[in-house]
Amino acid sequence: MRSFRAGAAVAGSVAVMLDAAACGSTQDSGSELAGSWDEIVSAASGEGSVTLYSNHAPANLEALKVAFEEEYPEITLTYVRGTDADLIPKVEVENQTGNAVADVHMTTDAGWVARGAESDQFSVPVVAPGADAPEYRAEDAMLGEAFFMTSATSIGLAWNSDEVPEGLEVPQDLLDPRFDGRVGVVSPAGFPAVVHIYKRMDIDYADGYVEDLAELNPKIYTSAPGVTQALASGEVWVAPGASMDVLVERDKGAPVDFTLPPNPIGVPFYSHVLSAAPNPNAAQLLADFMLTEKGQAALSKNYIAVLPDVLGTGVEGSDVVAQDLEVADPASIEPDAVSEYVARWEGLFLN
Repeated sequence: MRSFRAGAAVAGSVAVMLDAAACGSTQDSGSELAGSWDEIVSAASGEGSVTLYSNHAPANLEALKVAFEEEYPEITLTYVRGTDADLIPKVEVENQTGNAVADVHMTTDAGWVARGAESDQFSVPVVAPGADAPEYRAEDAMLGEAFFMTSATSIGLAWNSDEVPEGLEVPQDLLDPRFDGRVGVVSPAGFPAVVHIYKRMDIDYADGYVEDLAELNPKIYTSAPGVTQALASGEVWVAPGASMDVLVERDKGAPVDFTLPPNPIGVPFYSHVLSAAPNPNAAQLLADFMLTEKGQAALSKNYIAVLPDVLGTGVEGSDVVAQDLEVADPASIEPDAVSEYVARWEGLFLN
């Protein structure tokens, strides 16, 4: 995976940052970050609450809340779930006004993350010891000193197991003429991450794959959950860019299945501790917990974890972790580039 990490590796950075904190470092909100890690943990208990803004799956956020509060019963975790389009403006306004609610923010908007890491406008360095653990692979997982990869969803091949009992193995299997009119795809309009996925299909699946896909007269949906439900009902039989939510429906008994292709396409979630955090110590504690095995088992269930061998995460038969997935080139998902690609995509799929 291409690394966006700036400066030195994380190893040793926690001690340096903690020394700075002990000398009176403060957040933009005016709240002090305690000195040593033990002092941060103690101060977090005194704060008593922490708020996370995230676009992750609601069930996973609820599982994270339960796991975190079991580990730290004196601290209440509140999460606000929304799309990037909902939450990023809130983060920006809270930062500008100083009237902050969120302590930690999680997003899949690679362009916004890259800009935020360059400016350090919204974030403070993460001092969580979990970021220094060798198995976390911080050199691949961190962007600057503030944005840290927390989880990922991988796009894969999915099918209705009643209609396609033999399943799919490689993306080319899905281009069979018998699937004409039975393919489900997501419109990229308004979704930079989906634009990234389609662009990667032409790289990781095959050159011209998206054009070949359009020839199959696919049914178009406005979201990945829409494709998942269509697969479960038999409205469509196959999908080339299905989300890992298919695994959740399979576990509930739906006739669907999912596999990662040889070159999986992924969308990582990045988190950062906000500079205006009203609970800066609890924010660092939550950041650390999300990088533990317990935190990953909750947050990344049926998703791709940032740690290896976490029970309930990933896809059977694959040892891929989030750091193995290619991060979107920020320039490729800037507004103008997205608009240009969507126009091209609609010309292929809507005409």
